[in-house]
Amino acid sequence: MPAEVGTRASIPSGAPSEALVRRTRLPNDRRTPAAARALVRSVLEETGLFVLLNEALLLTTELSTNAVVHANTELEIEVSADTGGLTVTVTDFAAGPVEQLTVGPRNESSEIGEVAERGRGLLLVDHFASRWGTVHEGDGKGVWFRLDSRAESGPVRLPSAAETPSLGALTGLLHSGSDRHSEEGLADLAADLLSRLARLTGAAGGVIRLDRGEGMGRQLLARYGRAPRDNADTIRVTLNVQRPYSGELELDAAPEGYALALTTLVAERFTLHLENDRLRRADIRRQTWITFLAEASELLAQSLDVNLTMALIPQLVVPRLGQWCAVHTTDSWGRLQLAAATHADESSLAQLHATLAEPGPESLLGRLEEASRLGTQVMFGSPLEGYALPLVARGARLGTLAVGRHPKHRHDADEVAVLEDVARRAALAIDNARIHDERRTVARTLQASLLPPALPRVEGIGFAAEYVPTGSEVGGDFYDVVPSGDEQWLVVVGDVSGKGVQAATVTGLVRDVIRILVDDGKELNEILWRVNRTLVQRGGGRYCTLAMASVTKLPGGSLEVCLHLAGHDRAVLVRADGKTSFVGEGGTALGLLETITSPDVSVTLGSGDSLIFYTDGVTERRRGRELFGSARLREAAAPLAGYPADVMAARLRSTTINFSVEEPRDDIAILVLRNDA
Repeated sequence: MPAEVGTRASIPSGAPSEALVRRTRLPNDRRTPAAARALVRSVLEETGLFVLLNEALLLTTELSTNAVVHANTELEIEVSADTGGLTVTVTDFAAGPVEQLTVGPRNESSEIGEVAERGRGLLLVDHFASRWGTVHEGDGKGVWFRLDSRAESGPVRLPSAAETPSLGALTGLLHSGSDRHSEEGLADLAADLLSRLARLTGAAGGVIRLDRGEGMGRQLLARYGRAPRDNADTIRVTLNVQRPYSGELELDAAPEGYALALTTLVAERFTLHLENDRLRRADIRRQTWITFLAEASELLAQSLDVNLTMALIPQLVVPRLGQWCAVHTTDSWGRLQLAAATHADESSLAQLHATLAEPGPESLLGRLEEASRLGTQVMFGSPLEGYALPLVARGARLGTLAVGRHPKHRHDADEVAVLEDVARRAALAIDNARIHDERRTVARTLQASLLPPALPRVEGIGFAAEYVPTGSEVGGDFYDVVPSGDEQWLVVVGDVSGKGVQAATVTGLVRDVIRILVDDGKELNEILWRVNRTLVQRGGGRYCTLAMASVTKLPGGSLEVCLHLAGHDRAVLVRADGKTSFVGEGGTALGLLETITSPDVSVTLGSGDSLIFYTDGVTERRRGRELFGSARLREAAAPLAGYPADVMAARLRSTTINFSVEEPRDDIAILVLRNDA
């Protein structure tokens, strides 16, 4: 009986009104074909139409699978059964026309493979259904088919057993391709489909080859029996999968009858799994690149040293993104200078350096200069193939990033995009490191201007100081030794609150005011009072702690020290015999109040005695939650009795720094006064 192709608005004419009707909407899910089959099976069991079971399940699987895969929407299935047969309608909700077969009325000699390329998905429907057509209802469209009961219309014409497999075998073949997904293993699925196909078509063997675009060419994915020979009795079907995937299915069977049609159908079904595998791998690859870029950014952000940053960039690129990598920077004349380079094969590194140094417009260096000059990506050929990408940050051209491709793998579009992203991040990291280096240089220069270039050398008195700046901002710590008369000196150690330019301005102000007042011969109390008034008026809300001591050389060789503490930590007295103590009485920090108090304490230093002044960067040095503290400083100073002042200062600095592996959070200043008589 020929199939009748047409359109309908509801159940086809001829179905009795007492028909059993079941309708349901199923989600866009890989399990939907199984649910659709279950609905059809239940209707057939209720009506007793078991004779139609194989054809009904086969065609339902075909239509529901196509709706889920191609339309990519939920679907609605309506099953209507009566004494005359079964009608199944599968409707999807995607835009666009229904894929139709280009077939006319069938006759006894028609072949199942004689169909147009477009619409091969309905091949089985056209062959087995008594009637079928398309549905157009509102926002839905789909396909319906009618299977007449054999009691009324006689059996549907089937090819002989010699030329076609059983319906059960066909259903098993399609089911194996519908309910499995790529995560279960493409190789196992390919082998299963290939073996089923070969047994159904009587083929002696077959192979499936796949190229994933990884530079390895087409690889054998599955094989059954003997490999097909290159002759006319071989079926070859290209796997219609998107790039970079490509492949083919070969079957050792003549391209006639059911063999070609089933091979094409299996290839199309397997292509769906290949697409899933390609998309899954692409998603994993994108996630991997995102993780790589995040890790690269974190590593680059951790380094604020220019040379270390440029040395790190090639290590990030090789070998993941290239066989070798080189970073060039531009000098003040715009010429490229090699900053760092690495090669996956260390034995080839010397040759890489030699190639990069060759001059000439057609040389590799010439191509790099072109990329730097134009500010665009440039490809270069043999002997070292790859890409040159400009390093541009904040509109400034900093140099180039050159990456050589792997010997057996060309950079794909994703890798080139990642390289461009790495170049942008690397340029920003280099620029940030340069800015930080410039700020640090400025801070060190400014800090040095606030400290005396050298401490005075005095017969019988030892002066020594150590200063450790932190970060790229100038701090408020300072020290000074100022001659204040015949055989007299003024020792000052102070700490202005805060950091930065404003703190440095206040530090310079305090230091200059003290020097001017000392030159005018003012007493210590008056010096402290005037500095306090200056800070209250011009300090911008900043305050200063100060340890100030006048040192007078006595006739017997002793030193008389008069110590004032304006909110500063007490000094450590180290006697020649190793005994230590704290000296000084706390006073008011300068710049907070209009009036201050600063009791004076007199100390006599005999031969070999020392007095140690310091800022809070020493006592507040941290190791986790633990502080270095003044008690530990006193303990560290005791064994240094008898050493010169410069040795004592250097040892105390080393002890403080080595207390923790962390970078100091505050500037460290230490000044040692020793009686060397």
